[in-house]
Amino acid sequence: MHLLRIYAAGLFALGLLLAPAESKAQQSGVRLGVGADYWVDTSAAFNFTLGVEGHVAGPLFVGARFGAVLVTDGNIIGVPLDISLRATVGRNVYIEGLAGPWIMFKGDTFKAHAAFGFGLQGKAASIGIEVGYLDPNPIIGLRLGYKF
Repeated sequence: MHLLRIYAAGLFALGLLLAPAESKAQQSGVRLGVGADYWVDTSAAFNFTLGVEGHVAGPLFVGARFGAVLVTDGNIIGVPLDISLRATVGRNVYIEGLAGPWIMFKGDTFKAHAAFGFGLQGKAASIGIEVGYLDPNPIIGLRLGYKF
């Protein structure tokens, strides 16, 4: 777990260093993300996602994210598919809701996923916590993102 914290801090610092001087945070865009989760009573899960989002009104964005997930118990690989609703509160805080199926390539194929996330949004980099449900148990994790 200590090693995971070091990697997460390093990725976040790298994202902040690579953030552009001019922010496009109020425009539609593409978001690259990584995450590490604790799937309660099941396993750890690591994911790499790509999200697209479009501006709806004011601070509200709607989008979708997809990618790859590795569940360490049994080395199960899957594809997370979520739709998202994200809002920026103030200058640096975001909140989001996510829902969708996660497709696993071993065991139960489709797993329902729903989550609530919140965190800090910099010029392009973000860090936050996501709390939710991935069938059949709760899930909590850390998210790092970079918006292009």
